[in-house]
Amino acid sequence: MEGPRESNARYRERSYWESRYRQEGAAPAEWFGGLEAFRAPLQAELEPEARVLVLGCGNSALSYDLFRLGYTDITSIDYSAACITSMQERYAHCPGLHWAIMDARALTFLDGSFDVVLEKGTLDSMMVGETDPWHVSREARVLLDQVLTEVSRVLRPEGKFISITFAQPHFRKRHYAQPVYGWSVRHVTYGSGFHYFLYVMRKGEELSPSDLALGRSLYLRPSSPTPVRYLQDSDSENYLCTIEL
Repeated sequence: MEGPRESNARYRERSYWESRYRQEGAAPAEWFGGLEAFRAPLQAELEPEARVLVLGCGNSALSYDLFRLGYTDITSIDYSAACITSMQERYAHCPGLHWAIMDARALTFLDGSFDVVLEKGTLDSMMVGETDPWHVSREARVLLDQVLTEVSRVLRPEGKFISITFAQPHFRKRHYAQPVYGWSVRHVTYGSGFHYFLYVMRKGEELSPSDLALGRSLYLRPSSPTPVRYLQDSDSENYLCTIEL
């Protein structure tokens, strides 16, 4: 019988998402809640005329919800052709929404093309196969580094990368706090009872000494790690989707 971790690992496979989006179409599905769950901290980071790139948009209504708030230059990408086709059709009436089939590890945009790069749950889908967040596999580290390198490249100076996730700072911040990306890191918490995190990386600012140390810890093996309660034990996606916040 396929266990939860083996089953969740499929989220890293393009074929899984292609099949899923063919079945689901563009009917909105939200991981970590819809926009209203984190609207205040997100809007605090967005300028009205911001050029926004959404990574791994899936069939989330996030891009459309931002458009309705007045952000009219939003490009959304996903590596599933079925997903992008459905989203283009669903939101054809929104001229400020742009859609493209693209892999987040190899963006085709020019350097400095965006004011904001935004992702919600995309990096988490790349990490669900990990069995120990203290000891992340080399494959996962390389995968995230490929994405984060591209994000830094397409951000303009002083641009922001915003990552919305369930990953706690002592786990996820290590990946973001690498000097090579050329940004600072901070975060806010949202949610009631079950907490999520909105990380903000600002390009052109330096990492704090504590964040630098945390970033270096990504490549160190702790001698006595704190016991961890995993949040992705269920295969029902209750920890990602249809969560009441």
